[in-house]
Amino acid sequence: MQTVKLNNGIEMPILGYGVFQVSPEECERCVLDAISTGYRLIDTAQAYYNEEGVGNAVAKCGVPRSELFLTTKVWITNAGEEKATASIEESLRKLRTDYIDLLLIHQPFSDYPGTWRAMEKAVREGKVRAIGLSNFYPDRFVDMAEYAEIKPAVNQLKTNIFSQQWEAEAEMRPYGTHIMAWGPLAQGSEDLQNNPILTALAGKYNKTVQQIALRYLVQRNIIAIPKSTRIERMKQNLDIFDFCLSAEDMEKIRTLDKPADFHWSHRDPELVKFLLNYDKQFNPNNK
Repeated sequence: MQTVKLNNGIEMPILGYGVFQVSPEECERCVLDAISTGYRLIDTAQAYYNEEGVGNAVAKCGVPRSELFLTTKVWITNAGEEKATASIEESLRKLRTDYIDLLLIHQPFSDYPGTWRAMEKAVREGKVRAIGLSNFYPDRFVDMAEYAEIKPAVNQLKTNIFSQQWEAEAEMRPYGTHIMAWGPLAQGSEDLQNNPILTALAGKYNKTVQQIALRYLVQRNIIAIPKSTRIERMKQNLDIFDFCLSAEDMEKIRTLDKPADFHWSHRDPELVKFLLNYDKQFNPNNK
């Protein structure tokens, strides 16, 4: 597995397995399949409500904990130094581990400076190896990065061939912060499957359009966490290290970048309201 070196010197797999919208009931099975296939980076979050499934798989998989890289995220309702500290302990318990490899602030709302202080403390205590952000646009990212004692190791953003995040990448570079792509396969969009540039490149390299899309991110040194509940697709997503896109083909894919959709922007007040009330709607413990 190819790795990237984070700004604190830690090596992180560049391709991992994400469990967003994997139900708690099937998460353990999916993560066991992913690990058996060769994935070593597993990405979850408090708001996915499946940390226990990840933890159960880690305990059963037979792979030494030191060879796995676990990422989770602090949710909005756990924001602030005191609540975040308690939630980190809860995530450690659910993940059945003594340490988290990468811990992120999931959304740029509520008392996220307090959350960051709790995360920095967790690093100093040896409970977390690296910390970062998720969904922080360039303005809020720079505000946090300038304020932080420990600079963010990654910023997890919606990043794929249609949302390439060039502006964000430029703002993050001075801090040594890597993009970590969620939705790297455009969340199953038909535009991905049917795009003529991608289908032509898939034929040229004897790969699928999904493999071309993931290879594009990897060649930009972007960490990606595709999700699938099918082991065949997990294997396919991992099979991207035996070819290389030419510089000319990389430029062809760059032309597919689109303007951001404001209605899915973290600057859209309606999306902010939705996220602030997410836990009330989707937390299975509330039902």
